[in-house]
Amino acid sequence: MTDGAVPDFFRRLWRLPEVPQQRGRKSTLDVETVVSTAVQLADHGGLEAATLPRVAEELNVTAMSLYRHIGSKHELLLLMMDAASEPRIPESLAAGWREGLRLWARDLWSLYRGRPWLPRVPIYQAPSGPHQIAWLERGFAQLASTELDWNEKLAALTLLSGFVRQSALLQDELKEGREPGQAQSESEREYGQALFRVVASAQFPYTSAMLASGAVGSDSNSGGESDPDFVDGLELILDGLAVRIANASA
Repeated sequence: MTDGAVPDFFRRLWRLPEVPQQRGRKSTLDVETVVSTAVQLADHGGLEAATLPRVAEELNVTAMSLYRHIGSKHELLLLMMDAASEPRIPESLAAGWREGLRLWARDLWSLYRGRPWLPRVPIYQAPSGPHQIAWLERGFAQLASTELDWNEKLAALTLLSGFVRQSALLQDELKEGREPGQAQSESEREYGQALFRVVASAQFPYTSAMLASGAVGSDSNSGGESDPDFVDGLELILDGLAVRIANASA
């Protein structure tokens, strides 16, 4: 593909030189300015604050003038997501694929927790921007020593990234439903105790047994982590991946 054949969206996403305009005055704005302004609005007021009218107001331009630099509201969200997803590049690969992917997932988790609006961005297409591809590259590097084929490696990273994204989104939504200042473990214990009182053991024997065990709201297995559900879920996925990797090597 020649440079001239690069679609406009990818050109903007990768900050490639714009195709020269045949007519009209040269704009004083550029993609970087529009996107960075939108990211700042989202950082301070959430995703709902990063509207085209608000971005235009911050830049003292009309909303229509922004379309010269972004194709649509959907495109702006994708540009924002990539710009705000600058990866953490470790100095060296971890000792083994499992520890490497564990750190990869935790770094992605930290990114989402630091910018809770990020997992709320709808997924309109597969990773396409330089920062997202850098995350993908780091994941592939951790799996390079395994015998998994490319489809399996891509499936593993898709599963992991989806789990991290959904876990971060779920924690943020549950936080919105808690009383101000209430700890997550306290809220979960109250939920478990209330549900246990109304769930009939004859009708729901397994759920009733789970609630009676105190598993809901228990932070005894957190190991110092802020969200034990995320830690446990991550290890379950890595356990399954370990079996797949072992089978591929057999």
